[in-house]
Parts: sequence; C-alpha cells; structure tokens
Amino acid sequence: MPERIELTTRSNHRAATSTLVASLTLLTACASSPLERRQVVLYSEAEMAARGAAAYSQLREETAASEDDRATRYVQCVADHVVEALPEAQRKSFNWEVTLFASEQANAFALPGGKIGVYEGLLDVAINQHQLAAVMAHEVGHVLANHSNERASQSALRNVGFGVAQILGASDTTLRALDVGTQLGLFLPFNRTQESEADLIGLTLMARAGFEPDESISLWENMAANSGERTPALLSTHPSPSARMDELRARMPAAELELDAAQARGAHPDCIR
Repeated sequence: MPERIELTTRSNHRAATSTLVASLTLLTACASSPLERRQVVLYSEAEMAARGAAAYSQLREETAASEDDRATRYVQCVADHVVEALPEAQRKSFNWEVTLFASEQANAFALPGGKIGVYEGLLDVAINQHQLAAVMAHEVGHVLANHSNERASQSALRNVGFGVAQILGASDTTLRALDVGTQLGLFLPFNRTQESEADLIGLTLMARAGFEPDESISLWENMAANSGERTPALLSTHPSPSARMDELRARMPAAELELDAAQARGAHPDCIR
C-alpha cells in the first residue's frame, strides 16, 4: 500500500507540473520594446493600468502632496511638455497625471496608466527644467516599454518555477540555489537592461519635448556626486552612473537632431521653478 501511495503521489506531481507548464504556455505573450527587444508579458494593458491606478491612489493616501504651490506648478509644467511629446496614441491612451510629494527622497516614478510621482527632494538634484524632464522622461520610458508588465510577469514566472520545484520535491538546498540563481543570473541583468532602455527612450522623449538632452548627463553627474558609496554595478539593479553617461553620450547626436526638429516645430519649454 505505501508503494501505491508513493506512485500515486508521483503521478499527481507530474500532472500538476504539466498543468502549470500548460497554463504558463497559454498565458505567455511575446512583445517587443520600443528598442526592439523581445519581451515576455502576461498581463493586458488594462490590467496593468488598473494596478498602476490602485498603487498611485494608495501612495497619495500614504504620502502627503507638496504644499509648495510654485514647485507643484513647475513640476506640472515639465510633465505637460513631456506628455505632449508622446505619440498621439500613447498620449491619449492614459489619463496622465502628476503629483509632487512632500518627501526629501530624490526620486520619481511613473506607473502604468499614466500616473507620475515626483518627490520634493529630487528638485535639489535635478536643478533645472531640463534635468527634471530627463528624470520624468526616463520614468515615462518605463511605461512606454511595458517594463512593469515585464517585472510582474517575471515574478509570476519565478513563482511558477518554485512551484514546479516544490511539487517535484526539490531539496531546500536546490530551492535556495534557484533563488540565488534567479537573482544573480537572470533578473538583475534584465533589470539593468530595462534601466538602460528607459534612459535611451527618455533621452529621445525629452529632446522631442524641446528640453536640452545634454542636461541628462549633467543630471547623472549630480546623481553620482550625491549617491555616496554605491553597490558594485555587477550586483546592482541599476547601471552605474558612469555607464549610463557613456551610453547617453553615444546617443547624443541623434537626440540633438530630435531637439532641432522640436525647436523647429516651436517647442521651447519655459517652466519656471
């Protein structure tokens, strides 16, 4: 009888594994980023927009908005120019909005669905409209490239992988190895790729909005000066500032052409802090 139970258990494990793999195959969809990188995404745009709206609403409940009206108008002005530079379909597909949060963090974000957040502390690092536009355009680049969907999909795939390993009776040592391998061998390089991709998308976007693209390099010089000790690039989810600046410099001639075209169209932002 114990042998029959063991055989039945193994059969159930195989059936469960087959079900997981079949479900994953049905759910997985291939896409391409704006820079033609192949992507795997599991969620629809509507699902991600709903998640973004929920997260944005929660953040606004937990973190007070800035009471500095002048700074708020300044941030809104920059955001308006960045959003206006988007292709019509992307500009109109979401209800874009921005909040300046009362926090000393030097940070910003953009969520699926067109929700942008900027923290007051960023204004001490991004010292002019062009540098602030570089940050915002970078964050919007994450939205345009569907990076949140990729990250959510990665998490789902990782959970399936652990589920399969557990069903098959993997040892704790194997599960720990999977965890470390997932972090160091797959997800960290991929996240660095996303960040670099958003840098390049953002560089083009800020130039199309009429902002000076070379200020993106000045921004990263400021970031580097204010970052203190950093995690080594190999083990970081973000490229090092020097690596980012090198990549931006390589793309600068094309961005300058975008700026020339934008200015010829009359794009001359004048957001006063």
